[in-house]
Amino acid sequence: MPILDLQRRMRQLGEIRIGHTVATGRTDSNGKPTKRPAKLDKFRITSASRPILEQVAALYGGEVRPWTPANGAPSEFEVYTTVDRLPVLVPPRDAVSQWYELYAGSKCQRRCDGVTEHKLDRPCLCDPEKRDCKITTRVNVMLRDLPALGQWLLISKGYYAAVELPPAAELLAQGGGYVAGWLGMEAKSVVTDRGTNRFMVPTLDVEITPAELMSGQIRGTVPELAAAGPGRAAIEAAPTEAPMPDYVALARMSRNAAAVRDIWKTANGKGHMTPELSAELGELAARFAPAAAPVPDEDGVIEPEIVDDQDPTEVWFQIIAAAGRLGWTTDATEAAFAERNGGTMPGSAEVTQLAEFLGWLKAGAR
Repeated sequence: MPILDLQRRMRQLGEIRIGHTVATGRTDSNGKPTKRPAKLDKFRITSASRPILEQVAALYGGEVRPWTPANGAPSEFEVYTTVDRLPVLVPPRDAVSQWYELYAGSKCQRRCDGVTEHKLDRPCLCDPEKRDCKITTRVNVMLRDLPALGQWLLISKGYYAAVELPPAAELLAQGGGYVAGWLGMEAKSVVTDRGTNRFMVPTLDVEITPAELMSGQIRGTVPELAAAGPGRAAIEAAPTEAPMPDYVALARMSRNAAAVRDIWKTANGKGHMTPELSAELGELAARFAPAAAPVPDEDGVIEPEIVDDQDPTEVWFQIIAAAGRLGWTTDATEAAFAERNGGTMPGSAEVTQLAEFLGWLKAGAR
């Protein structure tokens, strides 16, 4: 039996990094050379174990060499790999963690969730508009092809990693086992008053389709791979109903309105659709094509939405989303459309009829 008040975790073999420090050519007040952070376009991996890093170098390129951390920690070894994508296994729990953190040298002084500072169990000390603490996102993965049992840690203090990695990890937690994926790097840029800032953001991709994830039939997990191999016969468990996918989290990871529409269709086809879910998916789809809600003119006439040969299916999806915000079901929406259009059902309606109905809904169905 395990000790119940001890948290079990896998050994950390080292860190996966997307940056390093370089000399500035200047010295500090003590005459010591100063350094600054710099981005990399290939992964750099560090570890206290030279034999493990030699295997890393054999798989992903690079040469093992000694490395001394700038924060005074014990000396380790490093490899500048020649790859910007690493095959990994994503653990089902605690793959990603996030905190607001403040460091003095190598010592963490504050660790906050935005409400409570957990080091001393006190309210958060930062001004929400101007925080002293930095967003810190930690990603734990296993290197899939490396013959060493343990996890590798990647730490990012960037905004994009903070908002993009957790939804992916939360979805993967539904898989019930380690899921095969790829840890990658993606270049991003932000234009400010001082110019354009370019930086690298870690990404997490998995070898499963959204359909597999939503159905609960996830291939490539460790339990599945183990079951497929030789071994002792096991007692077959009774089949259980797959949990309902997190459709909203899936939609947040989508890159266009069409992908959100497909998620809506899947949820509706499986009988999972609710007015609240429909409204949330509609709000997320609106990120890709924002449009102002129509306002009645002085005579109370609502102008139809400008459609420009828009796909009727796309307009109908927007109708369902708007109706969901009013608490309407799909059946109720179809009935209201038919009543307003002389018995014509949405499936046989012209796009202009759909657009006029959408404008009516957005104006509050008055």
